[in-house]
Amino acid sequence: MQDGRQLTGWRIQDEGHVRGVQAQPRGDGHGRVASWPVVRLGYRPPATRKRGEVHTITAWSDAEGAARAADLFRATFEAEPDGVWAAPGRVNLIGEHVDYNGGLCLPLALPHATFAAVRRRDDDVVRLVSSLDPEAVWEDPVSSIAPGAVSSWAAYAAGPAWALREAGCAVGGFEAAIDSCVPLGAGLSSSAAIECAVALALDELFGCGYAARGDAGRAALASICVKAENEVAGAPTGGMDQATSLRGASGHALLLDCRDSTTRLLPFDLAAAGLELLVIDTRAAHALGDGQYGRRRAACEAAAARLGVQTLREVTDLDAALTALADDWERRCVRHVVTEIERVKAVARLLDADRPDAIGALLDASHDSLRDDYAVSCPELDAAVDAARAAGALGARMTGGGFGGSAIALIRAGDEAAVARGVQAAFDARGWTRPAFLSAVPGPGARRVR
Repeated sequence: MQDGRQLTGWRIQDEGHVRGVQAQPRGDGHGRVASWPVVRLGYRPPATRKRGEVHTITAWSDAEGAARAADLFRATFEAEPDGVWAAPGRVNLIGEHVDYNGGLCLPLALPHATFAAVRRRDDDVVRLVSSLDPEAVWEDPVSSIAPGAVSSWAAYAAGPAWALREAGCAVGGFEAAIDSCVPLGAGLSSSAAIECAVALALDELFGCGYAARGDAGRAALASICVKAENEVAGAPTGGMDQATSLRGASGHALLLDCRDSTTRLLPFDLAAAGLELLVIDTRAAHALGDGQYGRRRAACEAAAARLGVQTLREVTDLDAALTALADDWERRCVRHVVTEIERVKAVARLLDADRPDAIGALLDASHDSLRDDYAVSCPELDAAVDAARAAGALGARMTGGGFGGSAIALIRAGDEAAVARGVQAAFDARGWTRPAFLSAVPGPGARRVR
């Protein structure tokens, strides 16, 4: 694999090599120890359609996604999968960097999903293939999957097997072929979509029984996927992404209380209100495993300890908290988290009152806080937000972990082309790669599709 090699909708960015991971090119039949690149996932739109000069990322239907994953499975493993499971990406309407602080967030599942064709094996061997590199098969015994033992994209697909085994489910060997239309590196939870699709498949094939218990079981399965991402993939994320992928619902946003994992579905029918939610993929590299995310989480945890609370969700007097903290960086982190939680509450009240048209100012305030206090924005995100606002958006902000990725803009129905052109013009003026766009309509959570 070559650094930056363009594949089927994916880009690999080499970050060094480790030994001890077994790789097997398709058709070889003999596993061998290989020097395998430690990678983060970059992004090239997997499916774009031109609207004039504007690129729109289209979602696959369940039938199309299932066919793609099943075809890859057959071509690689020369057998039929036991089934195909899908899990969506997500976009967060508001409530950024509060999930690991016990806060509230308001995401929605996207129609864009990852599809996993999976077959249970009779031994303990795990074999994985992806459109990331369809000519290479990752292979190892399931007992060898552990924190620090799996590199590359395979950590997201293999991690759930380890986490399910840690939870007491007797997961054995399996084969999985992964394909996806979730934009990678765009802050839309492409990694969680892989984890949740594979976890749902293994849950069914090995009789773990989580999904059969309804929403409570899906909540537990989401926690298992978080453990997989934190410990096997090494990304210190909170639980919002996995909860949305497994528990989201068509036509609704998911009000998630990250303190106790309870949820409430809020109607989110923007079309009925004459509105749209436009996602702007800046195509600026986005990675959560590079230390920046962890630095902020550590600052929040340190501030909470100094304030004598378990999480920053428990801070009730912001002014007193800021006065008690001497470190300016910790003060900024606390200010963002506490005010962001209040913004989530305000947006939820407006949605309950059927006033989605009134949430724009809160989206704007969220972005300003993420940019100025939490310092997770970047020039591309700021330019996208500023240009969307100038083109008539009712509100706009970055979404996801930041440091690249995507922004969202609340716009009037019919304004998509004008706003997209305005954002694209801003990028053209700076000589940047043109952004891609998608419409965020709430889709279903993870499910079996074949």
